[in-house]
Amino acid sequence: MIAKSTIDQVYETARVEEVIGDFVQLKKSGTNFKGLSPFSQERTPSFMVSPVKQIWKDFSSGKGGNVVAFLMEHERFTYPEAIKYLAKKYAIEIEETEQSDEQKALRDARESMHLVAEYACTYFQKNLLETETGKAIGGTYFKERGFTAETIKTFDLGYALAEKDAFSRTAIKQGYALEYLEKTGLTIVNEDRNIDRFRGRVMFPIKSMAGRVLGFGGRILGENKKVAKYLNSPESDIYHKSKVLYGLYEAKQSIAKADCCYLVEGYTDVIQLHQRGITNVVSSSGTALTEGQIRLIQRLTQNIVLLFDGDAAGQRAALRGVDMILSQGMNVKVCTFPEGEDPDSFAKAHSLEVVTSFLNENALDFLQFKAQLLLQDAAQDPIKKAATIKAMVDSIACIPDAIQREVYVQSCAATMEVSEEVLFSAIAQKLAVKGAKKQTPKGQQRGEHLKVVPAEVATPAVNQLYALEKQIISQLMIYGHLEERFVETVMTFSEEQNAIEEKEQDVTLRVHEKIFLDLQQDEVELAHPDFKTLYGLLMSHFQQSNQVSLETIIPALSPELSALVSSIVMDDEKYALHKWDKKNIFVKEKKDSVGQMITETILSLRKYLVDKKIEALQEEIQQATATDQGLLEDVMSYHQLRQLVATRLNRVL
Repeated sequence: MIAKSTIDQVYETARVEEVIGDFVQLKKSGTNFKGLSPFSQERTPSFMVSPVKQIWKDFSSGKGGNVVAFLMEHERFTYPEAIKYLAKKYAIEIEETEQSDEQKALRDARESMHLVAEYACTYFQKNLLETETGKAIGGTYFKERGFTAETIKTFDLGYALAEKDAFSRTAIKQGYALEYLEKTGLTIVNEDRNIDRFRGRVMFPIKSMAGRVLGFGGRILGENKKVAKYLNSPESDIYHKSKVLYGLYEAKQSIAKADCCYLVEGYTDVIQLHQRGITNVVSSSGTALTEGQIRLIQRLTQNIVLLFDGDAAGQRAALRGVDMILSQGMNVKVCTFPEGEDPDSFAKAHSLEVVTSFLNENALDFLQFKAQLLLQDAAQDPIKKAATIKAMVDSIACIPDAIQREVYVQSCAATMEVSEEVLFSAIAQKLAVKGAKKQTPKGQQRGEHLKVVPAEVATPAVNQLYALEKQIISQLMIYGHLEERFVETVMTFSEEQNAIEEKEQDVTLRVHEKIFLDLQQDEVELAHPDFKTLYGLLMSHFQQSNQVSLETIIPALSPELSALVSSIVMDDEKYALHKWDKKNIFVKEKKDSVGQMITETILSLRKYLVDKKIEALQEEIQQATATDQGLLEDVMSYHQLRQLVATRLNRVL
């Protein structure tokens, strides 16, 4: 187990905006940061990070919490894994207490698979750097590619020995279970013998965005045509090819900083460009580009440049990826290299200045690229030219933003010498077909008409007590330390009028004192267990120092309470996403009327409780066999109290 001193140091050191910034492109928004949600597919930012409070909130999914909660949600880390990740990031030495055999046995299968993958990575590295065979074969290959020792270390490159079970045999001796060697795909289990999947290959570890090893790519050395040149780990519980990009861990900060991502095809393309100084580059790991991979990039930037070989196969691959990227609302350019060259060979043969200049000068907008590529074949053939225009229309129709579509229509019309009206008409037809496909129920033919019967929409019931208690906790956390002026109603007896009179007087109290005294006066306890726990914790902190530090409170909470606190504190921040002031709508700040807001909340809670008491008494009267004068008097008293509270509420409003 990780020592508490280490956990405390991690919480004190880690900055939520820095950690999340490794996974999501954040932009300053007042005192906070905002970005696209990493938990849902969206084009308008709904993800907020508060450096002051050291918490985050995702309004699209409802998730929120502190820095550890983010890693647990996003990377599926356990709590200890998240702490270890942060300790490594901030160079904090981890102090651990010895684990019992029972605690070791409780590690789940995913963690065991991660441990096996990490061990394999270290094993292959040692083979490359420390064994004679590894140096002679793997080392020579990487040297011929021009990779430096620093580059080999950065990407954790390795070598798998040619023996059939060298890795499996060693891993089992080290105590790694055969079950997890098989589940990660590193070992193929046969009846008579366990065989290594990767043999006689140079190894490329494939990592998650957080840097955890998920799988491997292995390249065979030599000209054995009976085996695949490249071999990847099979799909597993920790490795999903469609959701992983090679080099993303090493490139994520550069991508966010440059606000651009270069996408290539192979492992060596990534490594060679990175070594040359183009570090914002990733690869689809030899698989066809997927929406999941595009969304990984979209967390860091909206701009992708596809880098492909100059041959026909490379150009076709570029065309396949363009429409998919456009449909995600991203900007895409394409850069192809001279025939016979690829990103790897070009970066190896030229300086950083030459490579950078080439990329800048030859990266074409997708429309220019399609026009240039397809018109080469079309020449003066009207039929082929029409097919080219249709292909360009297909791409433009993928763009979700209407304004952007119109700009591209104008550009396409000028390039292809065709009227904008024709293009708009063709795009409208494409969009109509897409819409029909999306809306046509399974088994129904397009063109069939369905009778639409309006469904009755049930209005969800609002739990008023929950909302009021949540409001009290929110006000305590945000404004509890403030001193405010409150208007108190004091009951006095007038001898002249021979009646009770109400008098108002101003009192100055801290917000937490006002809430505490009013709830005590009414003998009210919060009903919801989470709010009751938070109320006690907050009041304890206020009694000690008249203020609350969320940075101190949140780490001590359970993940569920931590998420609840983040949700409460960040709830008002979602309105900042709308930028009302830019629309000349100026919203009154809540901090300008804190006293009034607190009074209104307390009075609303009182009215709710009085209403419930009246309902209970009336039900009791209905069930009574005889008229109970005492119950009737109680009901009358509570009705008078409700009227008094309602009157005071109207004054506040």
